[in-house]
Amino acid sequence: MIPLEWLSEARQRIRDYIRHTPLTKDPNAEIYIKWENLQVTGSFKIRGALNKVLSLQPWERERGLVAASAGNHGAGLALAGQITGAPVMVFVPEDASPLKIERMRSIGAEVSLVPGGYGDAEKAGVAYARSHNVTWVSPYNDGQVIAGQGTVALEVLNDLPPGENYTWVVPCGGGGLISGIGTAIKSQKNDDVRHWLVGVQSEASPFMHALYYEGTQSNVTELVSLADGLSGPVEHNSLTIPITRSLADQFVLVSEEEIIAGIRYVWEGFNEIIEPSSAVVFAAVLSGKIPDRPLVLIVSGGNIPPHIHQKLIGKGSSRGYN
Repeated sequence: MIPLEWLSEARQRIRDYIRHTPLTKDPNAEIYIKWENLQVTGSFKIRGALNKVLSLQPWERERGLVAASAGNHGAGLALAGQITGAPVMVFVPEDASPLKIERMRSIGAEVSLVPGGYGDAEKAGVAYARSHNVTWVSPYNDGQVIAGQGTVALEVLNDLPPGENYTWVVPCGGGGLISGIGTAIKSQKNDDVRHWLVGVQSEASPFMHALYYEGTQSNVTELVSLADGLSGPVEHNSLTIPITRSLADQFVLVSEEEIIAGIRYVWEGFNEIIEPSSAVVFAAVLSGKIPDRPLVLIVSGGNIPPHIHQKLIGKGSSRGYN
């Protein structure tokens, strides 16, 4: 488990470099929305990457930083490298978003494209880090990364009306965000408040869902998903596996069509652009899979190519909350 004190230390460590993003209430329902699409680099990932890098020894940074990413963690690490003067290399699936690849490069990262999916990029990055004696920065399998991601929840807890039993709905890929948020909300000292924690994944890439309910991901068949930031297998023996299984109360899966409906709902209702990996939380609520109220929805990022967003908001129906 991650000590709650690590989250408080992370908040102090990164506070001068990130934004305290807005928490707003949906006027149509008892739902609060945390807008990390408005974060530096357009994603919550900067929190964990920067906290990890700032916690390193100078010699660990000087020898270089390496990661695997579909885009958002890589951009966060690139910015952390820019802030600290550390060189950064990111291994990226060859079909990753060109927008995200260009963002990583524009911030200063060297990007290496890897044939296959995220799992292949992660294996290549780990192998490179070992063979070249550079510092590996996992997007999720690291205590300081998890602590940085958990600062999202510290902000939300500060801004929420107190005294309610909230259901937190969180996108989940490798589990760094849900582990950090779970650490924060399950450590509250108020015996009258019991927060419920729900992870959401795409049906096309349900690796953590399988680990949560079955204890193994070996039987998962991965399909192509719009939610690229949540795709790919979880690293073997990742810290996030036992943490998520201990702290999460439920996991749900959503379809690609439901993800599109979530993107449309947010654009029509809030005039906000979110990426598919964020839209899974709205997909879960709009489809009636999470009926409990009041809710806290974590919008994890907004990095989606404009032409794809335009295509998706013109497709299907967003409906409304049940």
